[in-house]
Amino acid sequence: MNSRLSNATIAKLPEEIAIPRYDRGAVTPGIVHLGVGAFHRAHQAAYVDACLADGEANWGIVGVSLRNPDTRDALAPQDGLYTLAMRDSAGEQLEVVGSILSLLVAPEDPGAVLAALTDPRIRIVTLTITEKAYLRAADGTLDKAHPDIVHDLANPGSPKTAHGFLAEALARRRAAGTTPFTVLCCDNLPANGATLHRLLVEFAKLRDFRLDRQVDAGLDRQVDADLAHHIADEVAFPSSMVDRIVPATTDADRARVAGELGLEDAWPVMTEPFRQWVIEDRFPAGRPAWEKFGVTMVEDVGPFEDMKLRLLNGAHSGIAYLGLLSGHPTVDRAFADPAIRQFVDALWAEAIPTLPEGAGLDTAAYTAELAERFSNTALAHRTAQIANDGSQKLPQRIIASALECLEAGTELVHLTLVVAAWIAACAARGKTLPEGHFTDPLDAALTTLLDQQLPANETVTAVFELAGLAKDHAERQTLIELVAVHLVHLRREGPLLAFAALGIDGR
Repeated sequence: MNSRLSNATIAKLPEEIAIPRYDRGAVTPGIVHLGVGAFHRAHQAAYVDACLADGEANWGIVGVSLRNPDTRDALAPQDGLYTLAMRDSAGEQLEVVGSILSLLVAPEDPGAVLAALTDPRIRIVTLTITEKAYLRAADGTLDKAHPDIVHDLANPGSPKTAHGFLAEALARRRAAGTTPFTVLCCDNLPANGATLHRLLVEFAKLRDFRLDRQVDAGLDRQVDADLAHHIADEVAFPSSMVDRIVPATTDADRARVAGELGLEDAWPVMTEPFRQWVIEDRFPAGRPAWEKFGVTMVEDVGPFEDMKLRLLNGAHSGIAYLGLLSGHPTVDRAFADPAIRQFVDALWAEAIPTLPEGAGLDTAAYTAELAERFSNTALAHRTAQIANDGSQKLPQRIIASALECLEAGTELVHLTLVVAAWIAACAARGKTLPEGHFTDPLDAALTTLLDQQLPANETVTAVFELAGLAKDHAERQTLIELVAVHLVHLRREGPLLAFAALGIDGR
């Protein structure tokens, strides 16, 4: 098979495969997306595709990869087209998405990215760059010493980070009298819009301080010197909650999709039928009519975000680390393990009381739906994929709930097992798990620490210090001690003893 999916070949697709029912040539860009990976293409880009089909032709997407060219190299020969494969136990449904108009690679041409961001037609910038790319220090503030932040402050015209690109683009738009775009964070951060807003204001203050002492060529020093105030007061950062399971695409997936299409697709995206997007409705420069296609527009996304982070993402992390330690390569196989299934139910029982009351959350229906999604045998969502970046994910998924349980005096033994399982799984790499089976931004320091094989309490204390977990919290030592008890069990006999200590027999 040598024909490739593209504008020229899309008409050859079988009739049962959905394709864009609009003139792609008439679509103009309205959104720049930073971090154009598989999740974005399964989620935000699919919602925008529906809006384009409904006649909103001025909301096309310019996709930006901040690190590598893989997505651009795969999709550019396809005119940005790709296949979305929605899979469950009943079968697979394919549709071709056409909302991505062009793809840029920031390290290759930062100027092109800035040109896109300063285009007056762009009214929204969305982000899915993963938690670690927000470059936060252990205390949650901007990591001012990070080499990429240092670079961007010294070289505002050729940035590397999302912070650098957003700040420079907003400065240029302000100098040109162009309305600022709305910044819509779609990553799993607590109060993600407010968090990014705070981090970008911090970055802009550092930039203002530097520019106040040095005229940067091409920028009006007097206009740019108070960029932080402009971002703080004039730029909207609505928070959002996103949800859709998106496993990594395999070569077998590519071959199967190609067989259905009769054309090659270099990077189809696998996902589940379920999808959810909850957004705070603050878009001064306008937005697509997302609500027509199932997006929930709200005043406060916080309760929905907390429910998703603590019940879905928290359970996912528990399934991933305990699944890896139990020899389960995928979520559905781990969730089918009776011990892990019992554990997840108990984890939810601990986390649910930490959610806000009176917000209209139906946790019983939500967890029942999660159980069905975790059981989806068609997705083959790898536990190792979910295990990545635990030091960045666990604070909002697990630690926040655990601390609230401690403050309220309620039980939390299952939450703390997730943290211990993360530590044990990190230590198992290169031993009972393959080297580099999953990764973490703190890997170098974690490996050095865990190779020392210190007693459990000392290990957990050192990991908490390294990752900044529960920093300065009054209950931190209690949390450390609870995690250490689980780590002792995991080190002795693995998950079986850890589960037995919780009264889980696995039958």
